[in-house]
Amino acid sequence: MRILLVEDDCQIGDGVQAGLRQLGFAVDWLRDGRQALGALTDAPYDAVVLDLGLPGMDGMELLSAWRRGGCDAPVLVLTARDSLADRLGGLDAGADDYLVKPFALAEVAARLRALHRRRHGLSQSLLSHGRLSLDLVGKTATLDGEALELTGKELALLELLLCNKGRVLPRERIEEKLYGWGQELESNALEVHVHHLRKKLGAGFIRTLRGLGYTLGDPA
Repeated sequence: MRILLVEDDCQIGDGVQAGLRQLGFAVDWLRDGRQALGALTDAPYDAVVLDLGLPGMDGMELLSAWRRGGCDAPVLVLTARDSLADRLGGLDAGADDYLVKPFALAEVAARLRALHRRRHGLSQSLLSHGRLSLDLVGKTATLDGEALELTGKELALLELLLCNKGRVLPRERIEEKLYGWGQELESNALEVHVHHLRKKLGAGFIRTLRGLGYTLGDPA
Protein backbone atom coordinates (compact mmCIF):
# COMPACT_ATOMS: atom_id res chain seq x y z
CA MET A 1 0.00 0.00 0.00
CA ARG A 2 1.17 3.51 -0.82
CA ILE A 3 0.22 6.07 1.83
CA LEU A 4 0.26 9.87 1.86
CA LEU A 5 1.08 11.19 5.33
CA VAL A 6 0.24 14.86 6.00
CA GLU A 7 1.66 15.83 9.39
CA ASP A 8 3.55 18.96 10.48
CA ASP A 9 5.02 17.57 13.71
CA CYS A 10 8.46 16.30 12.72
CA GLN A 11 8.77 13.80 15.55
CA ILE A 12 5.36 12.25 14.90
CA GLY A 13 5.77 12.32 11.13
CA ASP A 14 9.19 10.71 11.23
CA GLY A 15 7.96 8.00 13.59
CA VAL A 16 4.84 7.20 11.57
CA GLN A 17 6.71 7.16 8.27
CA ALA A 18 9.52 4.94 9.57
CA GLY A 19 7.15 2.63 11.44
CA LEU A 20 4.77 2.12 8.52
CA ARG A 21 7.67 1.53 6.16
CA GLN A 22 8.93 -1.21 8.46
CA LEU A 23 5.46 -2.78 8.20
CA GLY A 24 5.67 -2.83 4.41
CA PHE A 25 3.90 0.40 3.47
CA ALA A 26 5.31 2.91 0.98
CA VAL A 27 4.91 6.31 2.68
CA ASP A 28 5.27 9.85 1.31
CA TRP A 29 5.30 12.60 3.95
CA LEU A 30 4.19 16.23 3.53
CA ARG A 31 4.22 18.84 6.30
CA ASP A 32 2.06 21.64 4.83
CA GLY A 33 -1.65 21.61 4.06
CA ARG A 34 -1.47 23.76 0.94
CA GLN A 35 1.40 21.67 -0.40
CA ALA A 36 -0.78 18.57 0.03
CA LEU A 37 -3.76 20.06 -1.82
CA GLY A 38 -2.79 18.64 -5.21
CA ALA A 39 -0.82 15.64 -3.97
CA LEU A 40 -3.60 13.10 -4.51
CA THR A 41 -3.53 13.73 -8.24
CA ASP A 42 0.23 13.19 -8.40
CA ALA A 43 0.32 9.52 -7.32
CA PRO A 44 -2.16 6.62 -6.88
CA TYR A 45 -2.36 6.61 -3.09
CA ASP A 46 -4.26 3.80 -1.38
CA ALA A 47 -5.01 5.93 1.68
CA VAL A 48 -4.15 9.18 3.46
CA VAL A 49 -3.16 9.80 7.09
CA LEU A 50 -4.16 13.41 7.78
CA ASP A 51 -3.42 15.70 10.71
CA LEU A 52 -5.83 18.61 11.14
CA GLY A 53 -3.62 21.31 12.69
CA LEU A 54 -1.51 22.06 9.62
CA PRO A 55 0.30 25.17 8.41
CA GLY A 56 -0.73 26.62 5.06
CA MET A 57 -4.21 25.08 5.09
CA ASP A 58 -6.10 23.50 7.97
CA GLY A 59 -6.61 19.76 7.62
CA MET A 60 -10.40 20.04 7.76
CA GLU A 61 -10.36 22.59 4.94
CA LEU A 62 -7.96 20.38 2.99
CA LEU A 63 -10.19 17.34 3.41
CA SER A 64 -13.26 19.25 2.24
CA ALA A 65 -11.36 20.54 -0.80
CA TRP A 66 -10.29 17.00 -1.72
CA ARG A 67 -13.86 15.73 -1.55
CA ARG A 68 -15.27 18.67 -3.50
CA GLY A 69 -12.71 17.92 -6.19
CA GLY A 70 -13.92 14.34 -6.49
CA CYS A 71 -11.05 12.63 -4.67
CA ASP A 72 -12.25 9.34 -3.19
CA ALA A 73 -9.01 8.11 -1.53
CA PRO A 74 -9.71 6.76 1.98
CA VAL A 75 -8.67 9.29 4.63
CA LEU A 76 -7.72 8.47 8.21
CA VAL A 77 -7.69 11.63 10.33
CA LEU A 78 -4.96 11.48 12.99
CA THR A 79 -5.24 14.47 15.29
CA ALA A 80 -5.16 15.85 18.82
CA ARG A 81 -8.65 17.33 18.36
CA ASP A 82 -10.66 14.96 20.50
CA SER A 83 -14.06 16.60 21.08
CA LEU A 84 -17.23 14.96 19.81
CA ALA A 85 -17.86 17.99 17.59
CA ASP A 86 -14.40 17.61 16.02
CA ARG A 87 -14.91 13.89 15.38
CA LEU A 88 -18.34 14.40 13.87
CA GLY A 89 -17.08 17.33 11.79
CA GLY A 90 -14.20 15.29 10.41
CA LEU A 91 -16.39 12.36 9.45
CA ASP A 92 -19.05 14.63 7.93
CA ALA A 93 -16.35 16.44 5.93
CA GLY A 94 -15.41 13.17 4.24
CA ALA A 95 -13.02 11.33 6.55
CA ASP A 96 -13.35 7.54 6.48
CA ASP A 97 -11.90 7.08 9.97
CA TYR A 98 -10.83 9.27 12.89
CA LEU A 99 -8.11 8.49 15.43
CA VAL A 100 -7.08 10.76 18.31
CA LYS A 101 -3.47 11.32 19.45
CA PRO A 102 -1.70 9.80 21.31
CA PHE A 103 -2.00 6.60 19.32
CA ALA A 104 -0.40 3.21 18.81
CA LEU A 105 1.27 2.71 15.44
CA ALA A 106 -0.13 -0.82 15.27
CA GLU A 107 -3.65 0.63 15.41
CA VAL A 108 -2.87 3.13 12.63
CA ALA A 109 -1.63 0.25 10.47
CA ALA A 110 -4.69 -1.89 11.29
CA ARG A 111 -7.07 0.94 10.43
CA LEU A 112 -5.26 1.54 7.13
CA ARG A 113 -5.54 -2.15 6.26
CA ALA A 114 -9.26 -2.02 7.09
CA LEU A 115 -9.74 1.00 4.82
CA HIS A 116 -7.84 -0.81 2.07
CA ARG A 117 -10.02 -3.93 2.42
CA ARG A 118 -13.19 -1.85 2.37
CA ARG A 119 -12.10 -0.02 -0.77
CA HIS A 120 -11.44 -3.31 -2.56
CA GLY A 121 -14.62 -4.98 -1.28
CA LEU A 122 -12.74 -7.49 0.87
CA SER A 123 -14.37 -8.89 4.00
CA GLN A 124 -11.26 -10.43 5.55
CA SER A 125 -7.49 -10.14 5.69
CA LEU A 126 -6.81 -13.43 3.93
CA LEU A 127 -6.46 -13.31 0.14
CA SER A 128 -6.26 -16.46 -1.93
CA HIS A 129 -5.69 -17.54 -5.51
CA GLY A 130 -5.79 -21.26 -6.13
CA ARG A 131 -3.16 -22.89 -3.94
CA LEU A 132 -1.81 -19.53 -2.79
CA SER A 133 -2.88 -17.64 0.35
CA LEU A 134 -1.71 -14.25 1.63
CA ASP A 135 -2.35 -13.00 5.17
CA LEU A 136 -2.44 -9.18 5.01
CA VAL A 137 -2.09 -8.78 8.78
CA GLY A 138 0.72 -11.23 9.39
CA LYS A 139 2.38 -10.38 6.05
CA THR A 140 2.85 -14.07 5.34
CA ALA A 141 2.13 -16.17 2.27
CA THR A 142 1.65 -19.91 1.87
CA LEU A 143 1.56 -22.21 -1.14
CA ASP A 144 -0.17 -25.56 -0.60
CA GLY A 145 -0.05 -24.73 3.12
CA GLU A 146 3.73 -24.29 3.14
CA ALA A 147 5.16 -20.94 4.21
CA LEU A 148 6.93 -18.89 1.54
CA GLU A 149 9.98 -16.72 2.17
CA LEU A 150 9.16 -13.44 0.44
CA THR A 151 10.82 -10.05 0.63
CA GLY A 152 8.84 -6.94 1.55
CA LYS A 153 8.57 -5.83 -2.08
CA GLU A 154 7.56 -9.33 -3.20
CA LEU A 155 4.78 -9.35 -0.60
CA ALA A 156 3.65 -5.88 -1.67
CA LEU A 157 3.61 -6.90 -5.35
CA LEU A 158 1.70 -10.08 -4.56
CA GLU A 159 -0.87 -8.15 -2.52
CA LEU A 160 -1.33 -5.65 -5.35
CA LEU A 161 -1.94 -8.41 -7.89
CA LEU A 162 -4.34 -10.28 -5.59
CA CYS A 163 -6.35 -7.11 -4.91
CA ASN A 164 -6.67 -6.58 -8.66
CA LYS A 165 -7.72 -10.01 -9.87
CA GLY A 166 -8.85 -9.96 -13.45
CA ARG A 167 -7.13 -6.66 -14.18
CA VAL A 168 -3.96 -5.96 -16.11
CA LEU A 169 -1.70 -3.61 -14.16
CA PRO A 170 0.68 -1.49 -16.24
CA ARG A 171 4.30 -1.40 -15.16
CA GLU A 172 4.12 2.31 -14.30
CA ARG A 173 1.10 1.76 -12.07
CA ILE A 174 2.80 -1.03 -10.15
CA GLU A 175 5.96 1.01 -9.63
CA GLU A 176 3.92 3.98 -8.37
CA LYS A 177 2.20 1.72 -5.84
CA LEU A 178 5.35 0.01 -4.57
CA TYR A 179 7.76 2.94 -4.30
CA GLY A 180 7.45 6.27 -2.50
CA TRP A 181 9.35 9.50 -3.06
CA GLY A 182 13.10 9.23 -2.74
CA GLN A 183 13.17 5.43 -2.95
CA GLU A 184 15.73 4.44 -5.55
CA LEU A 185 14.24 2.41 -8.37
CA GLU A 186 16.46 0.55 -10.81
CA SER A 187 15.15 0.18 -14.35
CA ASN A 188 14.72 -3.60 -14.08
CA ALA A 189 13.61 -3.77 -10.44
CA LEU A 190 10.04 -4.82 -11.22
CA GLU A 191 11.16 -7.56 -13.60
CA VAL A 192 13.47 -8.88 -10.89
CA HIS A 193 10.63 -9.04 -8.34
CA VAL A 194 8.35 -10.77 -10.85
CA HIS A 195 11.10 -13.26 -11.73
CA HIS A 196 11.69 -14.13 -8.07
CA LEU A 197 7.97 -14.53 -7.39
CA ARG A 198 7.60 -16.87 -10.35
CA LYS A 199 10.44 -19.01 -9.04
CA LYS A 200 8.69 -19.29 -5.67
CA LEU A 201 5.07 -19.57 -6.86
CA GLY A 202 5.38 -21.21 -10.25
CA ALA A 203 5.76 -19.69 -13.70
CA GLY A 204 2.01 -19.59 -14.36
CA PHE A 205 0.99 -17.48 -11.37
CA ILE A 206 1.93 -14.16 -12.97
CA ARG A 207 1.30 -13.46 -16.66
CA THR A 208 3.10 -10.80 -18.68
CA LEU A 209 1.01 -9.17 -21.39
CA ARG A 210 3.60 -7.55 -23.62
CA GLY A 211 3.06 -3.84 -23.95
CA LEU A 212 0.24 -3.89 -21.37
CA GLY A 213 1.55 -5.08 -18.00
CA TYR A 214 1.09 -7.91 -15.51
CA THR A 215 -1.88 -9.91 -14.25
CA LEU A 216 -2.53 -13.06 -12.26
CA GLY A 217 -2.60 -16.28 -14.22
CA ASP A 218 -5.29 -18.93 -13.88
CA PRO A 219 -5.18 -20.57 -10.43
CA ALA A 220 -3.75 -24.04 -10.49
